[in-house]
Amino acid sequence: MTESPLKPIVTFAVPCYNVEDYLDHCVNSIIAGCSKYLDRIEIILVDDGSVKDNTPQKVDEWAARHPEIIKAVHQENGGHGQAVNTGLAHARGTYFKVVDADDWLDERACKAVLVKLAQFADSRAPIDLIITNYVYEKIFEEKRTPIRYLGVLPRNKQFSWGNIGRFLPSQNILMHSVIYRTELLKDIGLELPKHTFYVDNIFVFVPLPYVRSLFYLNVDLYRYFIGREGQSVNEEIMIGRIDQQLRVTRIMIDSYAQGAEITELRLRRYMENYLLMMLVICSVFLVLSKRDDALELRDGIWRYLYDRSPEMYRRMRKHFLGRSVNLNGRYGHYTIKGGYRVSQKIFKFN
Repeated sequence: MTESPLKPIVTFAVPCYNVEDYLDHCVNSIIAGCSKYLDRIEIILVDDGSVKDNTPQKVDEWAARHPEIIKAVHQENGGHGQAVNTGLAHARGTYFKVVDADDWLDERACKAVLVKLAQFADSRAPIDLIITNYVYEKIFEEKRTPIRYLGVLPRNKQFSWGNIGRFLPSQNILMHSVIYRTELLKDIGLELPKHTFYVDNIFVFVPLPYVRSLFYLNVDLYRYFIGREGQSVNEEIMIGRIDQQLRVTRIMIDSYAQGAEITELRLRRYMENYLLMMLVICSVFLVLSKRDDALELRDGIWRYLYDRSPEMYRRMRKHFLGRSVNLNGRYGHYTIKGGYRVSQKIFKFN
């Protein structure tokens, strides 16, 4: 009688859409970082209806080269969120990590992370959420900006939300920094909307109230490539897709207002600050868009918040950012735009 294979420690879901020039680097980085645990990982390459290059063939080539750990899945184009949904639906690992195909993992950091994930996966009560650092890789500018959580999260020990500190605006927990326990995501029925950008915010935000145990590793694991042509975080593109940003923000507001009761004050404070950031982004890009209905849409998203949670609305409107982005008139719009440019320089985004 042959022994059944061990359950994978972690599933890496890699959404792929016209990424022929980047996919090899991404997959190679995962394999190199997991070299000591190749028999206990799985990589799911989700081709999201690529048509402009040879991404579908590359996905199949990788699966044929490593059939024991790589699975190729092809689907009609549904957007980044649907590709993540597909990866999660196929995931067998104890843990679930999304790695976009134009990004990569640091080999040394990945090896350290896998050691810990193996320990957690083989324990009786696996930790719900592992957090690592990520790095903005502005290749064409030859700049690297690491985002770390020192002083905010306890290091190298299990903790709960009651142990976290106060996050700086540049320290939000993003998809790049999270590794969730797979069953937690499946148990809450996490599903991202199709054909919508910026759903990574939903992926990180919605499960937080269900997390009971956390672990922070101070390693720069995820390398986030900034500067690719057509990238969704390009400022001009973000302005053009403001309707999708509004949709994501409404979903996050609904999740917070109607979801699990959040009894831990520090988690509630963090989540409200995250929502405030989303509302500020929507408000700023609406002003920058110069749309005829920009102010109507800005007022509408804030009114949506009020309708779902009047108390949270009042708290956010009292915050100086909430007051600033709701200024009207020429001076108000000048203030909003100026504040945005200063924030870009301070927080190194876009």
